[in-house]
Amino acid sequence: MKAILVLEDGITFEGEAIGAPGTVVGEVVFNTGMTGYQEILTDPSYAGQIVTLTYPLIGNYGINEEDDESRRVQVSALVVREACEHPSNWRARWTLREHLRSKGVPGIHRIDTRALTRRLRAAGVMMGILTTELTREEAWRHLKSSPRYDEFNYVRMVTTPEPYVWDAEGMKPADAPELPGTRYRITLIDCGLKYNILRRFAALGSRVTVLPCTATAEDILATHPDGVALSPGPGDPALLGDIVQQVRRLVGKVPIFGICLGNQLVGAAFGAKTFKLKFGHRGCNHPVKDLLSGQVTITSQNHGYAVDASGLEKGMEVWQINLNDGTVEGLRHTSLPIFTLQYHPEASPGPRDSDPYFAEFLRLIDSVRS
Repeated sequence: MKAILVLEDGITFEGEAIGAPGTVVGEVVFNTGMTGYQEILTDPSYAGQIVTLTYPLIGNYGINEEDDESRRVQVSALVVREACEHPSNWRARWTLREHLRSKGVPGIHRIDTRALTRRLRAAGVMMGILTTELTREEAWRHLKSSPRYDEFNYVRMVTTPEPYVWDAEGMKPADAPELPGTRYRITLIDCGLKYNILRRFAALGSRVTVLPCTATAEDILATHPDGVALSPGPGDPALLGDIVQQVRRLVGKVPIFGICLGNQLVGAAFGAKTFKLKFGHRGCNHPVKDLLSGQVTITSQNHGYAVDASGLEKGMEVWQINLNDGTVEGLRHTSLPIFTLQYHPEASPGPRDSDPYFAEFLRLIDSVRS
């Protein structure tokens, strides 16, 4: 089956369909990671996006039952140079093609992903339409009449509908009894979290209560948390003023750890604005410098917006920066128990260099307790 990808600037790529037939509109972005495609497919931060993977052969080790990072495939569509039809891995249950088809997600392969990526780097990410059923002219008209990525609140779409708990035994109902030996109670606001964030906290002796993004400060404090974490998530943070307001009301009442979108929400709560990056940071090899220690860490990233530090209120300081473009990668308060990271310390996929920040947040909680 044939498929076409039409960009909003008129450039068209013709290839073969993989996955489900149909038509989808989304923001076309690229990720430079060589592995981790299953985690990328199920990362809620990709909601509303047509994701291009720059590595030329995707699907080599198949799809398994263990590596999903959320309850469903989140990308609008997938673009690859070549989808592997004969994966080789002892955990593989399905091919990439089979998986996309079973989940109702369209995809395209056998196109020049290098040319596509170079176009997105030069012109910036843009809207696009992937279709197996429309002509180029029909697709173009449909794209022009569709809403833009930054007009939709994707966080409301991906957040959990109901609270739940995650501990050393996995996911449980919100009223599940606390395990003996639990050391920390973390309340996590789900703006599009990845499961590995929950796994990392649980591995360090935490019981994590997950609340929807609509939770108020009163809802959050009613869970009696030792600390509050703000998750990653999709879309334009400028649309999330209601969440920023609740974060502002938590300041000074409980330790706060913001991850990715959580970094932007905390920044906004302290007066900063955000801006859209030309083509975002999406990959597993982004160098970040800690301005306090001088240490450089290789990080996994997936974000299209960044914090403008010029508006930050007194007390909140830039702590880490991206060595590629100098943008903010972390904030830390000088007197309150608050710090944030713009990247993904939980990895999945990517290097685990920044995993110790989960333990650092728990040490921050210990210091507040004492």
